[in-house]
Amino acid sequence: MAALQVAELSFEMIEALRPLIPRIKRSDRSLADQLTRAATSVALNIAEGDMSDPGNRKARFFTAAGSANESLAALRAAVAWGYLGGRDAEAASSLLRRVIAILWKLTH
Repeated sequence: MAALQVAELSFEMIEALRPLIPRIKRSDRSLADQLTRAATSVALNIAEGDMSDPGNRKARFFTAAGSANESLAALRAAVAWGYLGGRDAEAASSLLRRVIAILWKLTH
């Protein structure tokens, strides 16, 4: 059940990031691309883990957690650089924190 929930949250997180990426890209194309790749990696690794054997499942969820943390750091960097306001990033940041928390539970 938690794996299904975190999979859905990962797509909600991507939807929350979608309007932010072009705004970041205007100032920092590299950061926008990195954030896009990391966020996509979260969803893809969760999906792969969901259909993997127990050992690979845990490894994919760890990878997804790392990518989620990278996405959160990229979003925080965009705010720190002034590409976005803190309020602009709140929804995506909140979803990323939830994804990270659920993945932590799935891997420990």
